[in-house]
Parts: sequence; C-alpha cells; structure tokens
Amino acid sequence: MGNCFSDLEGGKQAVGGVGGSHQRAQNAAGDTGHNDAVDLFFRTKGLHALFTQMELSLSASKLRDLDVLSKSDPMAVLYAKKRDGSLEELGRTEVIMNNLDPAWIQKINVTYHFEIVQPLIFRVYDVDTKYHNIPVKTLKLNDQEFLGEASCYLSEIVTKQNQSLILNLHHRDGRGSKNLGTLTVHAEETVASRNAVEMTFRCSHLANKDLFSKSDPFLRISRTVEAGGSVPICKTEVVNNNLNPVWKPVSLTMQQYGSKENPLVIECFDFNSDGNHVLIGKLHKSVAELITLHQNKTGANFISPPRFRHHGKVLKGQLFVDGLVEKQLYSFLDYISSGFELNFMVAVDFTASNGNPRSPDSLHYINPSGRLNAYQQAIVEVGEVIQFYDSDKHFPAWGFGGKAYEGSVSHCFNLNGSPSGFEVEGVEGIMAAYASALQNVALAGPTLFGQVINKAADIAGHSISYNHAKYYVLLIITDGVLTDLQETIDSLVRASDLPLSILIVGVGGADFTQMEILDADNGRRLESSTGRIATRDIVQFVPMREMHGGQISVVQALLEELPGQFLTYVRSRDIVPLNVAQSHAQGDTQY
Repeated sequence: MGNCFSDLEGGKQAVGGVGGSHQRAQNAAGDTGHNDAVDLFFRTKGLHALFTQMELSLSASKLRDLDVLSKSDPMAVLYAKKRDGSLEELGRTEVIMNNLDPAWIQKINVTYHFEIVQPLIFRVYDVDTKYHNIPVKTLKLNDQEFLGEASCYLSEIVTKQNQSLILNLHHRDGRGSKNLGTLTVHAEETVASRNAVEMTFRCSHLANKDLFSKSDPFLRISRTVEAGGSVPICKTEVVNNNLNPVWKPVSLTMQQYGSKENPLVIECFDFNSDGNHVLIGKLHKSVAELITLHQNKTGANFISPPRFRHHGKVLKGQLFVDGLVEKQLYSFLDYISSGFELNFMVAVDFTASNGNPRSPDSLHYINPSGRLNAYQQAIVEVGEVIQFYDSDKHFPAWGFGGKAYEGSVSHCFNLNGSPSGFEVEGVEGIMAAYASALQNVALAGPTLFGQVINKAADIAGHSISYNHAKYYVLLIITDGVLTDLQETIDSLVRASDLPLSILIVGVGGADFTQMEILDADNGRRLESSTGRIATRDIVQFVPMREMHGGQISVVQALLEELPGQFLTYVRSRDIVPLNVAQSHAQGDTQY
C-alpha cells in the first residue's frame, strides 16, 4: 500500500504520481491501486477510489400501445440483479405522455465496478393516467401495465465503442422478444475533470541532516482544506545521499489539487528507514505559482520548521520546477470504450501437493454434485469478468508442475493437450480443458512460475509490434511454495515493461509468504538478480482461504488493482484512447 501518511519499509518508493522515462503521469485519483491520500480524498466525497460513477440515458423504440384512445405513457425502471437473484431498484425515469418512441430525460446513476459482474434488468411500464400527478418514485409498479423487459451486464455497455447498447424488449418469461420494441442504453462517466499537471522538481543546497553521509531527500505534497490543515496527495521517490536532488516527474490531477490557486504545502524530508523522517524545510505554493517558477526559471526558498514562538527562518535550500506540462489523463473506461481489450490467460498448478484428484480431499477433486473446487471457482469468477473485455474470447491456458501428455514433467504445457495450440474458447473451454487435463496429466512438481510467466510475457511483448490496444491478464492458481522464487522475480521484473498483469490465487493451507513478496504491496518494488528494479507493480495475490465468509469476493480482491496497473502502463508510454484525434492527443500544454 502506498504510504503518504507514514513511510515504512519500502518507503523510498514514490507515491501518488511519479514517473521517469518509462513511467510518467501515472495518477488520476485512485487509478493506480492503493494510495492512502487519494483514498481519503474519495472517502470525504462519499465515494470509493475503485468505483466509477456512471449516468445511464435510456430511450426506447416501437413500444406496444396499450391505451385505447391514445398511445402508451412509458416509464423505465432499472434494477441491479444481486447474487441471490433478488432485484435492487436503482432508479426510474420520468413518465413520457403518449409516446411509443420515448427518449427519457431523467438519467439513472449507477456505480461501475470493474472487478464485479453487474447484471442489470430494465423494465418499461405504461403508467395509468390517474397516476400522472404522483411522483414516479411513489408509484406502485403492480398498478401499471408492463410493456417489456430487457437485461444486460454493465460491462457490455461500457465496452461498446460509443458506450451505447440496443436491447430487445421481451416478456418476463422470455416470450415474444421480437414485437415488444427495443431499449437503447447509453452510459457516460461522470468525471469532474481529467486535467493534470506533470512537474519535474529539483532542489539545491539542501541542509544536511545526516552525520556520516548526506541527506536522502524526498518531497511530500499536500493540499490545504477549508476546514484547516492539509491532506497529503503525493510524494516523490527518495534520492539517496544527495543535497541537490532531481526527482522523477510527479503528476497531480485537478481532483487532487482542487484549483490552480489552491495553496499546496510542499515539504522536503530526509528519509529514515525507521519512519522518523527529518523535516528539512517546507513552503507553500499553488500550482499557478509553480507554473510561474518554471516560466521564470527561479527557485523558491524553503522555510525551516518554527520553534517555540519564533517563526521559521528562510533557508538556503531552494525548490525549482525544471519541467511542467499540463495534460489530460484518460480514465480506464476511456480506453476500454475506445476499443482497448484485456486478453485473459490462465495457468493451473498440477503439482503433487494438491493431492490425488480422485480423492475428495484433493484441491483438484471435481465434485459430481457440481460444486466447484477452488481452481474452478477462481477460473469462473475471474474469467466471467475479464471475458467482457476480450472480443474473440480465445484464452491461452496452460498447466505447470505435472507430467504432461508426452510423459515428462513440464512447467508450461498446453492445458487442452494440443501439441501446437494453447488457446481454448471461452471460460467453458478453460473448464473443459482443466477437467480433461486432470484425467491425462500426472501430478508432479516442483512449483515453478518462471516458464508460464515468460510464455505470457512473450505473447504480450509480441503484441506491442502490431497492436497497442491489447493488455494481457495472466491468472495463476497455485497451492504451493515456489521453488524458483528468484527466477520468478527476474521474470516479473522483465515483464514489468510489458502490457501484462499477473493475478495469483493461492488455494489450500500453504504458507504464501513468497506470494506476498511478489505482490510488492509493502511499497518495495521487485529487484532482479542483476539489480534491476521493476518498472511497475504487475502482481496481485489473494489467498482463497482469507476470502471465505468475508465481505469481498476473490474476484474483487484480485481485480481491484488491475485498472490502475493498466493505466500505469498506457500513461507511461503516452498511449491515448483509440478515438482521441491525433491533434487532440498532442494538445498538452508545455511551459
């Protein structure tokens, strides 16, 4: 988790929008995974950083006419279908008089969760004339005549290029789907502003706070609030042993800084590994004033912390803004609705520690009653979400750690048994290939991730040369302790430059400490055996046992960081949505 309020182990990593030549302009609020400051900002607004507020506009065509002397007076009602099959009403449109082709003005607000499959039910009613003076919210729907029903998933709407979906209306029992008319649903993301400012800071002549070396400085930027005090919104990385540091660019969205005139508190600290960082100096500047500093190529002096009744004194150390660019940060939905795809891949653990698949105690046991084992549950839950973002639904599927079809232990074999093709069709295809493999593959070992990660990375890397609109998601399901931890880390560091995220589900009761290392949520990025640091975090790990009985599902826990990982990748390469005109894409304001 990003540490804006406290910096624990791994705290030398930047938080809240840091980038370099490979990592620029990352953060719109809440877009890059956990960030305490951004999460706090959203909570004060009553929102959650992982959620996106959407407005649905509804219109219909060729509705049935149930009135004798006039046309139907239609109203639409939207429901969310819950896991238990019950319906939760989300909103109603107004009633439009005498119209079989209504375009309702009243929008219905929904909260889009990337990590959840969200079934929606739309019902259209003809409102009786005697109820026209009654507020629509108080209407009893049983008193109105039913005109038709349609259903879809919210994901189906937002992935359309124009974010519009046409649905056929039908009876509740599914009959007569052709003669009840159509319903068109259009979704728009409600975003206050996509404007962001990317700045490159440096300092000169900082005071030295260390005895045996120079200070290890970093900047923390906070936004002042009307109630008094300030809320941290980002911090830079730590530059070791340097009194004249230059940091990688940081990006602040308007949602974070409020307005260009809003004062920001910029503090410079000397990093200490115990978390007791020493304040070197601070200053107050708005974004507008930082722009002026950059234009005039002048610095601003830090002020020392005040002591007792004395005001802080002006220090020799100065802050400079070497680079400043105003740009637009596009959202996850901007990319997905323009045609970007998430391509799903899966790798299943066939090591002997899973137990004999024919035994009910085995993690691979397929229950004749149809109850899913942990592997099947992970495949279905994650696959059902990701499949909406993959147009052809042809998914690469592998196994590892088993004696594959040719008789030798393999750490990356095609799950479907084909000697050449590793793709299967749909989530059903993955499930069928998995069940078949359990009949034909002998469980063995050890547990090695390196080969399947490298295989996925090869596919993702190859796609860069011909298609920038694909991003790959590899699901690894495992029960064991890694034998190749360093090799796996080396593979992940190499893959961190590619359009790839890796989701790991731990099943069974093993010690998954190694998986937590791969996840790197403690703020310390992975480091390869050659000393190379991962460009970005691409791993999310969830132990299945911790999800049972909880308030969050496995798929939610797995996918919560995926939109942020996707955005980190595309923004670091200045990749814009496919429907953004080239002239507009180059419209960033340089100072």
